[in-house]
Amino acid sequence: MSLNCGIIGLSSVGKTTIFNCISNTKAEIGFASKSNIGMCEVVDERLKLIDNISHSKRIVPATVEIVDLPGLSKGGQGVGNKLLAEVQTMDALIHVLRCFDDPNIPHSEGSIDPVRDMELVDFELQVRDLDLVTRKLERTQKMLKNGEKDFKKAFDVLTVYKETLENFGNARDAKVAEEDKKFVQDIQLLTAKPMIYVCNVDDASATTGNKYSDAVKAALKEGQEMLVIAGKLEAEIAELDADDRQLFMEDAGLTEPGVNKLVRTAYHTLNLHSFFTTGPDETRAWTIHVGDTAPIAAGAIHSDLQRGFIRAEVMSTEDFLQYGSEAAVKEAGKFRVEGKTYVVQDGDILNIRFNV
Repeated sequence: MSLNCGIIGLSSVGKTTIFNCISNTKAEIGFASKSNIGMCEVVDERLKLIDNISHSKRIVPATVEIVDLPGLSKGGQGVGNKLLAEVQTMDALIHVLRCFDDPNIPHSEGSIDPVRDMELVDFELQVRDLDLVTRKLERTQKMLKNGEKDFKKAFDVLTVYKETLENFGNARDAKVAEEDKKFVQDIQLLTAKPMIYVCNVDDASATTGNKYSDAVKAALKEGQEMLVIAGKLEAEIAELDADDRQLFMEDAGLTEPGVNKLVRTAYHTLNLHSFFTTGPDETRAWTIHVGDTAPIAAGAIHSDLQRGFIRAEVMSTEDFLQYGSEAAVKEAGKFRVEGKTYVVQDGDILNIRFNV
């Protein structure tokens, strides 16, 4: 499976700057009339360590598709407001909040207040979601009037979502049972998606945050994800080669680019992790959900492997690195053969046996 995320926010908050850093592209910064789309490689140092033993022809990291939506605005008049459908299929949303002062970059609301901006964007998403829920509720009500009693549960659940949105709540906070969320899956509510808040701060606040990011942290509910990233600084880091980049980050007090933390946070938010395959041709990372079994992992590689799954040959990355070869892992008794019920662990190296 491939992860995809949508970047949203008001105009002039640094969305495209962060998008360029993540995707290593050169999208034009400023007014945009369409979304930017790019791919980001998921940095995982284990890939190189595995390849140091396998000596594969190529290394293939996991990837994330990123969609950078044009700026939203109050009242639904922004270009981004009209393009919200483009992020409806995303797994998660990244909301970039302006947490820096710069008199040369005017704010669309006239002042810097990221908590206000967060509430403003939430409202615009809620308006769209309310429209979708209301329309589906009307369709469901017609089915009930026609004697379709099976739609009663759907009607009740949709009513809860409607009332939540009408009271300026997000769909993810609606009081519905987990199994009842299926009734809104088809309309892909934006406020039901996991949200990661990125506080785009000035360079001096890259490691500590500032009063603006502190205000955002205080306003968020428990469990909501927030990262502090200095977008301008990250853009400078992205332009450097590997050696200069490390020195630059050390001078700035950073241990790694903030965009790497952002991708890891997205993985954590969506309950994802990676397993690996390795051989002469390639060493590759694959993305699955935590708790997925070996046949599902096989399907991430190719549907034929899942359909004809027989067994998975498994060794951990730690054991492979410690013993230095598959043969040595076998000699140490650390090599396993697992069946259909095996739950794949983060960092497992798999070889799938199948027959179709």
